[in-house]
Amino acid sequence: MNNLLFPGALQAIEFKRHRANRRAGKVSLKTVYAVTSLSAERATPAQLTSLIRGHWRIEALHHVGDTTFAEDTSQLRTGNTPRAMATWRNLAIGALRTAGHHAVAAVLRHNARDATRPLAILAIP
Repeated sequence: MNNLLFPGALQAIEFKRHRANRRAGKVSLKTVYAVTSLSAERATPAQLTSLIRGHWRIEALHHVGDTTFAEDTSQLRTGNTPRAMATWRNLAIGALRTAGHHAVAAVLRHNARDATRPLAILAIP
């Protein structure tokens, strides 16, 4: 594919994403495009789908960090502080999800009212 406008791109991909809004009870369909440097011989459609889903799992984590912890507006920019804070935020998100909580912001608000609640999630007496 010589006419792709991305250097090194060998394939352009179009796929349809179904998204369910559980609150509204509606399903929407979105067409998404991607480019890859993997040739058709090196990556089957199933492999590309798996790669894209893996990428969106990471993006979902970033979305929670951005919306719940306002990571994008953080003023911490020097030394190891930004990485350390991201690690603590990811640890909190992971601990809450492992404990079966998916509404991270709501659980954080709930836990903020009692200092012993986060310890209970981590199984610390």
